[in-house]
Amino acid sequence: MAHAKSANPNDFILPDLGEGVHEAELIKWRVNVGDAVKEHDILAEMETDKALVEVPSPRDGVIAALHGSEGEILRVGNPLVSYVPAGGAAASAAAEPKPASKPANNGTHAAHDHSAEADVPARTEDDGTVVGKMSGELGGVSAAEGKVLATPAVRRLARDLGVDLTNIAGTGIAGRITEKDVRSASSGSAAGSHAAPARPAAPSSPAPAAPAPATRHSVPAPRQPVEVRSAPAVPPPARREVPSIPPGEATLRVPFRGVRRTIANRLRESVNQAVHFNVMDEADISSLDSLRKKLSAATGEKISVLPFVASAVCRVLTRDAFRAMNATVDERPDDPNHEAAIVQHRAVHLGIATDTDSGLMVPVIRDCDALGVIEIARQIAHVADSARSRTAAREMLSGSTFTISNVGSHAGRFATPIINYPEAGILGVGRARQAPVIRNGGIFVGNLLPLSLACDHRVVDGATAALALAEIIALLQEPEQLLTPARG
Repeated sequence: MAHAKSANPNDFILPDLGEGVHEAELIKWRVNVGDAVKEHDILAEMETDKALVEVPSPRDGVIAALHGSEGEILRVGNPLVSYVPAGGAAASAAAEPKPASKPANNGTHAAHDHSAEADVPARTEDDGTVVGKMSGELGGVSAAEGKVLATPAVRRLARDLGVDLTNIAGTGIAGRITEKDVRSASSGSAAGSHAAPARPAAPSSPAPAAPAPATRHSVPAPRQPVEVRSAPAVPPPARREVPSIPPGEATLRVPFRGVRRTIANRLRESVNQAVHFNVMDEADISSLDSLRKKLSAATGEKISVLPFVASAVCRVLTRDAFRAMNATVDERPDDPNHEAAIVQHRAVHLGIATDTDSGLMVPVIRDCDALGVIEIARQIAHVADSARSRTAAREMLSGSTFTISNVGSHAGRFATPIINYPEAGILGVGRARQAPVIRNGGIFVGNLLPLSLACDHRVVDGATAALALAEIIALLQEPEQLLTPARG
């Protein structure tokens, strides 16, 4: 969104912290009134619905006022800090320090003027990637000599893509380097071309040697450089810090804020909008488990069952018979003039539900159907680590077309997962267990993997979901065909 303009040129307004962000919670001030700051010094730590963000100073100056209290929800476009005017004169009335208000217990906005969006200027193309935006109302700030002018999110993207920012001429305001500039430099294409979705850059240390060129039953070599991380076969549960009830108190009030508030809103939206139904079954993954161990030994990487499940899901979702499950619902309940529609997707952008210290997040592996099992395993480790460390870019946390939730990494067999709306389906993966199975008329001890598929009945018929789950199970029980990508 665009930024409201301040009547005081010494006010620095809270910038757009990411695509579609309208507000953020003030976690911690990193400066005090009277502090002298340099351009790019961190002013505050903010938390949006998905990420922790450090807001940098757009210029050198002395802090005259801090607009907000730690724990308060601040609106994008309102003043964040005020600087002492040039020459050291006293701050004008518009920049005088305001008494810090206590954050409201109910998480509502307080202490600031939340102007109507009708007064906000139209959005520009550059607005979507701005953190610490430096526009005309800040006095024509430009990068100091020898410094690269880019936001933290853009710098992180450049690191992920292996792009040297010093070699890029920024096209943003005051020569700032935008996300579009970085992606264009990475792909070597002109601005405005449709670059392929970004994937993690290769680490500085050499990756494990890949086997010979892939055949149908061999280990596929990586198609693109990917970040190699050793992920445990069963990820350890996140160590979430649980607040305790203070001594002498009977209750503890915990406001819905940050990620927890977003989770609550999205789950309520899903339950209100989607019509859930569930199909459950088990897959005998005895052969898969044997292949997985051989693959881990051959590559030197620990590979869990989850990448095989993801590969099987991608194979099924790309078939015409089941494409209705790789879909999102485009509806706007508040707009009577909008015609609701089902949007089916050719590529599978797979969401991986990840338990973090802050709550559940769903980072996305884009074009997962174009990856082999080894690449999927590395991508799962990468996106999960980014979500847990709160370093995931916003584009990694949106745009999924189907989601997998690995509930079995903690405990439990079957589940009734809530659809990641507006998607049409989600697959819950339970904890595998040894149990008797019947093969060719004989009884054997097998390794059974519980699977729980939930779908939006408005989009997916019961028979379609049941057949899709049966196809996923059949693929998991003949796992060699899962090694190569579903889409060539």
